[in-house]
Amino acid sequence: MQLTPAQGQLNAAGSALLSGANPAQALLLAENAALSSGPPLLFQRLSAREREEVLREGQKRVVYRGKMLFSQGTPHDGIFLIESGRIRVFYIAPSGREITLAYWHSGNFVGGPELFGQGQHVWSGVAATNSVVVHLTGKTLRRLIAQIPAFAIGLIEGLTFKGKCYSALAQMLGTRSVTERLAHLLLHLADTYGVREDGAVVIGSAFTHADLAHMVGATRQWVTISLKRLQEQGVLKAEKAKIVVFDLDALHAMRGDK
Repeated sequence: MQLTPAQGQLNAAGSALLSGANPAQALLLAENAALSSGPPLLFQRLSAREREEVLREGQKRVVYRGKMLFSQGTPHDGIFLIESGRIRVFYIAPSGREITLAYWHSGNFVGGPELFGQGQHVWSGVAATNSVVVHLTGKTLRRLIAQIPAFAIGLIEGLTFKGKCYSALAQMLGTRSVTERLAHLLLHLADTYGVREDGAVVIGSAFTHADLAHMVGATRQWVTISLKRLQEQGVLKAEKAKIVVFDLDALHAMRGDK
């Protein structure tokens, strides 16, 4: 695949997939800190030769921000390794209501839980930022798993991690109030993206009110009202491209921490 200069810059950012050195991260709603820190790297057990072999068998794609990578209900055919960027995986109910399952970063794969190209996608994936992925078909995966045991172990570890994540999400949605979930998400964002400035924590990654709502299982209007209320209380300041948190203790109390 011939890449344009702009695409080449995205591709360069994904060199960590070859090196296996990138600290894999994920953004998801889970109380377990071990889950919140992200999954094991898919390629961490592979030798340099094995990594190159896997990537050589795949088809590289550039997916620009907002473009669908795969859609719920469409035929399944393999998985996508994320070289660079961030992919949001989400489910849409028959009512049209949407819930974000997770944001997956470089070093992870999306498109499961099916691996071998059978059935249909049970959720959707969209590029949250400009991303580069490598598509491995089900047929190719079968062959690589038989040839490279370390790759098979990496896939099993990844699927295990995802299973725990989605179980944790179901537990949180069922046992935590939406207010507690919002506080939890804001604390997680502060920990993951926050930068200390003048006694406050600045969350610079641009998540819209709709993005936050889709993660906590609420409406955009509810999130907007809740952030406005927290702003009036002096807990935080919500701006277009960032959220500035002044009082982390208040968020901890809102989450129900002892």
